[in-house]
Amino acid sequence: MATGANIRTYFNGTWHDGNVPVMMAADHGTWLGSAVFDGARMFNGLTPDLEAHCARVNRSAKALMLTPTVSTAQMVDLVHEGLRAYDQGAAVYIRPMYWGIDGDLTAIVPSEDTTGFAICLEEIPMAPETASATLTRTQFRRPVLEDAVVNAKAGCLYPNNARMLKEARRKGFANALVADAMGNVAETATANIFMVKDGEVFTPIANGTFLAGITRARHMANLRADGTEVHETVLSFQDFHDADEVFMSGNMNKITPVTAFDDTQYQIGPITRRARDMYWDWAASEKS
Repeated sequence: MATGANIRTYFNGTWHDGNVPVMMAADHGTWLGSAVFDGARMFNGLTPDLEAHCARVNRSAKALMLTPTVSTAQMVDLVHEGLRAYDQGAAVYIRPMYWGIDGDLTAIVPSEDTTGFAICLEEIPMAPETASATLTRTQFRRPVLEDAVVNAKAGCLYPNNARMLKEARRKGFANALVADAMGNVAETATANIFMVKDGEVFTPIANGTFLAGITRARHMANLRADGTEVHETVLSFQDFHDADEVFMSGNMNKITPVTAFDDTQYQIGPITRRARDMYWDWAASEKS
């Protein structure tokens, strides 16, 4: 699924220009969905938290019963090698991925001996600083570990997210604020979620129904270092209606202010702006 331009693909030991085929029709990942990925970013010549994203795709592979074949350090080196073909100022989405090739005698369980690997680099602009989003409720919920591989960034989880987004868009909103199995707020259909109340920041506690994101953790660390109280806790939909500010956190755009949740309106407030500024300052300081 190409959403950007100027794609480069690492596959079978070399870099290729373009969106080249990497999976076969009978591969386990093609027809049984055993595929995982991760997403990092290059912008302003920086690749913040790239090592953490590469490490997570290896953990995701293991959670989906796949054998990682590339170490974190090797993956980081390969990404930097591939990025050298882009202009220094290009905004690039970095997507390492694994998938199952063979299965066991039942075909259902992926073989531990054969794992596909590729890296896809794709130019996708960062969202403008003025970008924002609106949220609404959805009938669909985040699954639990007993139902799905929620401890992996797995492709098979995303049709559920797509249902959430389709429902939200039919209602005239950009995204959905999603409940966990208990009915408490978990995240949005595409990103982690934060709210601000009386100068303090709150985010749903990681309870195993959603991935507590790498960028989410970075915002929390930055805010705490800046003296802001950050709480991981159980949050209701009413808590979000009562919030002073709300913002989304994800790798694609790092931070996206929320201006409405159903009929509740928000201003883009000082803590949201401060969190965004601190992320860019931190990324520049890392020289990553």
